[in-house]
Amino acid sequence: MGLFDRFRRKERPGQLRPASNADTAHLEAWAAARHGVEAYLEPKTTVTETTVVFIAHDGEWTRRRISGFDAAQKLARKLKIPMYEANKVGYPQRMRDYTARQRAQQRRDGKASG
Repeated sequence: MGLFDRFRRKERPGQLRPASNADTAHLEAWAAARHGVEAYLEPKTTVTETTVVFIAHDGEWTRRRISGFDAAQKLARKLKIPMYEANKVGYPQRMRDYTARQRAQQRRDGKASG
């Protein structure tokens, strides 16, 4: 065992982590706790595997890896939520509005404590 072996990454650089059951379980629990949820599939890129973004009625969102289009479609059918391809339809304005509200809140919180 070398001096710096414990600092080495367990995964090889350049390899993408595949979707796991934990990713799917998170999406299922997240959707069950919110209403008006829609799924937006994001295609695989050179940097990330295929992902799906779940967006609630108020714009709150979460993103997790998914095995592919078929797996995302199967999950959306199981949860009875609509699924869209993000690269074709884009993201809803409510998602951008939610993110902007969260950033503004973080700035206010940071100024108040600092």
